[in-house]
Amino acid sequence: MIEICEVGPRDGLQNECKMVSTESKVELITRLLDSGIRNIEAVSFVNPKVVPQMADAEEVLKSLPKRNRVRYGGLVLSRSGLERALKTDVDFLHVVTTTSDSFNLRNAKRTVEQAVEELSLVIKDGASSGKGVSGVLGTSFGCPFEGEVPLENVLKAAERFLEAGCTEITLADTTGMANPVQVQKVAETFFDTFGMDLLLGLHFHNTRGLGLANVLAGYHAGVRRFDSSIAGLGGCPFAPKAVGNVCTEDMINMFHGMGADTGTDLPAVLETAKWMETVMERPLDGMLMKAGIA
Repeated sequence: MIEICEVGPRDGLQNECKMVSTESKVELITRLLDSGIRNIEAVSFVNPKVVPQMADAEEVLKSLPKRNRVRYGGLVLSRSGLERALKTDVDFLHVVTTTSDSFNLRNAKRTVEQAVEELSLVIKDGASSGKGVSGVLGTSFGCPFEGEVPLENVLKAAERFLEAGCTEITLADTTGMANPVQVQKVAETFFDTFGMDLLLGLHFHNTRGLGLANVLAGYHAGVRRFDSSIAGLGGCPFAPKAVGNVCTEDMINMFHGMGADTGTDLPAVLETAKWMETVMERPLDGMLMKAGIA
C-alpha cells in the first residue's frame, strides 16, 4: 500500500499570492478526505508575518472534520511554533530543518548543527506531550547555494532526530535538484543504516520535471510513503526556484497504472484538482487534468 501525505493545504498554498480563505482550506481538506487520503499536512505554525497564507492554522484545525484513522500534520520550525502547535489538537508535528549550512544561515541565521540541537529539544518536548513527531530534512538531495550536500550530513541529522523522538523521517528535495539514480542510492543507504523498519518518506518538487521519476526511483528502493500536492501546487518562500510539488493525482494515476494500491478514488481526487483551479483562478500544473484518465 502506498501512503500519501497530501501537502497541498500547506506546502501547496504557502507561496501563493492569492490569499485562500479558511473556509476554502477546510473544504479542500474535506474533499481530500472524501477521496480516501488520510494523511494531510494541514497547517503551518510559522510566523504569520513571514508566511501570511498560513496565519489561520488554529482556525483551520478547529474547523476540520474529526474522522477515524485520519492524521492532520502541522509544520514546526521553532520553539515558538511548537508552543502554538501544542495548544491545538494537531496529530503530528512535522519538524523541519535543512541539511545545508548555506541554506540554513541565509534563511534561519543558524548552522545545521545549531538547528538540529534546538529542534531536537523541540522534538523531545513534542513527543513527551503526546504528539506524533516526523522529522523533515530539507536540501537532502542538493542545495541551491552550495550544490551537493554530503549524504553523511543528512544521515547525521536523521540520527539525531530519531534519537530525540521522531518516529519517521522524510527526505525533502527542496528545490528539485534530485535525480532518480541519486534517489535510489540515498533511500537504499538510509535503509541500510537504520533498517528496513525505518518509516521513510520522500518529498519532491517538480522544478526540473523529474518529480514522478524520483518517486518511482524511491519506490523501487523500497519507499512506500510519498508527499504530494493536489494539482501540483507548491513552492517555498525560502527557496529560490522551488516550483510545484509532485502532483497528487498524477502520482496516483502512475501507481494505479502499475497496479499499486493507494487507497484513493482517483476520479474524486481529479475533481478536487479541477476545483482547485477555480479557487486559485488560474491554470494549475497537474497533467491528468489536461489529459484525463486513460
